[in-house]
Amino acid sequence: MANVGKRTRAARAAFDGKENLKLGEAVALVKANATAKFDETVEVALNLGVDPRHADQMVRGTVNLPNGTGKTVRVAVFARGAKAEEAKKAGADIVGAEDLMEAIQGGKIDFDRCIATPDLMPIVGRLGKILGPRNLMPNPKIGTVTMDVKGAVEAAKGGQVQFKVEKAGVIHAGVGKASFGVAQLEENIRAFVDAVSRAKPAGAKGTYMKKVSISSTMGPGVSVDLASATGN
Repeated sequence: MANVGKRTRAARAAFDGKENLKLGEAVALVKANATAKFDETVEVALNLGVDPRHADQMVRGTVNLPNGTGKTVRVAVFARGAKAEEAKKAGADIVGAEDLMEAIQGGKIDFDRCIATPDLMPIVGRLGKILGPRNLMPNPKIGTVTMDVKGAVEAAKGGQVQFKVEKAGVIHAGVGKASFGVAQLEENIRAFVDAVSRAKPAGAKGTYMKKVSISSTMGPGVSVDLASATGN
């Protein structure tokens, strides 16, 4: 525990008094202090001027990060017949129908993304109370209820990130690994921020994007100059 304490204190000292940094400076600072024994995830958090309790202020969507996430994503697909074969060939880790539903009901949820063909949504719908709270419920708005199973699986495996605003008006997501280069992380963060910006809902009033900050899994966060995060 003593080593953890020293690392934490050193990181906090490095971040002390630093805020609204240019994106490249913020990324370099986060990378330099990501000193855990594993390859930490670099995370971005966006504070938005929305109240997601109102339907016309909900923010959600997907973005394909140009440099991927660095994470191995396990994909489950609800499909039958030719579409099931298509899913397997595309690299899906788990493919099924009623059998997959029963496995999930039994507590076996060893996947990070769930995709379904439209005809199997009546089955998937029974899992709403299980998948919903885990943000795994397939949804046509983000392309996870589709007949293009191949495209959906490849997107999930290739670095596509889903986002959804939380109750406090915050969106956060992993956008790469600390082992990525500064330029790679900058590209990914700008792509993510741009996607959230384009997803601005009709009901949003006043300032939409209030704050951008980044951190690593075990490190402190630092705020980023909004203009540099948007590329403006």
